[in-house]
Amino acid sequence: MLLEKIKTPGLSHLSYLIGSGGKAAVIDPRRDCECYLEMARAEGLEITHIFETHRNEDLVSGAPILKALTGARVLHGPNPGGEVVYADTAREGDAFEIGQLRLDVLETPGHTDDHLAFVLYDAAYPKGAVGVFTGDALFVGDVGRTDFYPDRKREVAGLLYDSLQKILALGDQVIIYPAHGAGSVCGSGMAEREFSTLGHERANNPRLQINSREAFIDLKIEENHYQPPYFRLMERLNLEGGSPAPRVMRPRSLSLREIQALKVDHVIDVREPLAYAAGHLPGAMNLPVGMISAFAGWFIREGEEVALVASGEGELEAAMTHLVRISLDNIAGGYVGVVPAAAQGQAMKTIPMIGTRDVENRLDTRPDGWVLLDVRDADERSEDAIDGSQHIYVGELNERYRDLDPAKHYTLMCASGMRATVAAGWLATRGFEKLDVYLGSMGAWKAVHR
Repeated sequence: MLLEKIKTPGLSHLSYLIGSGGKAAVIDPRRDCECYLEMARAEGLEITHIFETHRNEDLVSGAPILKALTGARVLHGPNPGGEVVYADTAREGDAFEIGQLRLDVLETPGHTDDHLAFVLYDAAYPKGAVGVFTGDALFVGDVGRTDFYPDRKREVAGLLYDSLQKILALGDQVIIYPAHGAGSVCGSGMAEREFSTLGHERANNPRLQINSREAFIDLKIEENHYQPPYFRLMERLNLEGGSPAPRVMRPRSLSLREIQALKVDHVIDVREPLAYAAGHLPGAMNLPVGMISAFAGWFIREGEEVALVASGEGELEAAMTHLVRISLDNIAGGYVGVVPAAAQGQAMKTIPMIGTRDVENRLDTRPDGWVLLDVRDADERSEDAIDGSQHIYVGELNERYRDLDPAKHYTLMCASGMRATVAAGWLATRGFEKLDVYLGSMGAWKAVHR
């Protein structure tokens, strides 16, 4: 028997390859899906089935691509909000054999209407289920978000509660295999570990401690979640089927002269925030490699062309890989060499960093036209906020920058300064010139004001 977890960094996406008796199945494959085929063949297995727990909002499914590579049958749940053209419909009560393994289908709506869980049984040990692939219904330490149907808030939250009871009824011994780990936009309270059982979750998962259906619904509808614009693109592609990922996950190499001559929608500097702030090409915004999956979909629209700036070829490859997985892969090329370019006299832009003392002085004196802008999410701000600061979530600056006055001086802050640098870089590309970043941000403020 084979059961392998495949983790996709950035998205914190978890997919799975299971196999037995020469056959294999994949659960929730990603767009760059050749890895599943290579792993299966290395074990002498043929992929015969591909299972999707739901229509993903945060990544492009690799199911139609893997189907084309293997001839495997794709199974998806009912009520997906359109026709999943590459899949057959699976319903509760259906069962699929993979050698000595069996996957039974549970309909588990709530996160999405089409959501399924797949219960894993081993014929060699017939007394009870071994595991369950829970998709985005149940995570380690959290449960799925229920904000995708704003006109049906209470209904879908109640559906998730019912689905969770159905999953929990499988027994405390059952191992859970969720579709995401900590860091995913699909949940905010996930544990750092990616292994658990239903028994452990029943005892420790805060959302599963709520025994009242109405109390669970009340809690879920009060949650704060953000939906970046690219979610709509993912939903559409995961109905009609996304195209294969590029075979080469490296952008073509650009010289300084070439990147300066390009007429692209965005020049994206993927270096770390402090490197970007110290010196970057005029017109470049900052999306560090580790933040691309979370924020690129806010600022880059479908079809927009981008050029990448990095400190090395490895960064370019990682950045392109993250963009490909959310289908924002219209990449003109990549440039490496900001520091050598500066040494040769190339003019650079900078974003000043300031400390707690500077922020305190400005709060005391209130300089004319100065604004301390907090770009953390609503939950963070509700816990701690600096009196006198204003709030716009960093992602929502994609449109709400229009609400700001370019003549004013903005100090950007977040929890540490990283998202604030992303925000400052974006505002700079929109014509804002009086910008600086509170280095350390809320962490530094709390260290002084304990």
